[in-house]
Amino acid sequence: MQKRHTFDSSHIMYRADELMKAASNRYRITVQVANRAKRRRYEEVDGIDDPMMKPAIRAIIEMSDELTQPEIIGD
Repeated sequence: MQKRHTFDSSHIMYRADELMKAASNRYRITVQVANRAKRRRYEEVDGIDDPMMKPAIRAIIEMSDELTQPEIIGD
């Protein structure tokens, strides 16, 4: 039996809200999230980490992490 992960929707909404506040253009950040989700979806066809997490949610979490923790992006 597969273990079902639960996600705190209020936490995800908080992260999405933080992304929107930090963005100068809401449309552009929305498109960036959608493009990242689409790219991740096709990159991980075989090895999906967590099949219960949708690509859009994963993209929001990743982008908000990059926003709050810039050291994870090596320049």
